Amino acid sequence: MAQDAKYVTLSDANFQQEVIDSKEPVLVDFWATWCGPCRIIAPVIEELAGEYEGRAKIAKLDVDHNQMTPMAYGIRSIPTLLLFKDGQVVDQIIGAVPKRALVDKLDAALSN
Repeated sequence: MAQDAKYVTLSDANFQQEVIDSKEPVLVDFWATWCGPCRIIAPVIEELAGEYEGRAKIAKLDVDHNQMTPMAYGIRSIPTLLLFKDGQVVDQIIGAVPKRALVDKLDAALSN
């Protein structure tokens, strides 16, 4: 993984601080290395991290190495993306979706 990645790498340990306590909306990508659709949307996630820097936080959580958080949010299939605002889930996207769908949801969270 590139050191200059703009997305935040989440773990069970830092989830509270990085997501729940965040002042800005957070899009969390629940993924795994063996997941084909996760690899398909990975470049989109990285693009969004750059485009929304300073306005929203884009984060990734590897479900194989961090199992408590996905369990707490009932993640059953990946990729699942949860959009958090003020510590609460405000939207959910399951599966690989076009970038436009993610942009629409992020923009909606930013405008509310």
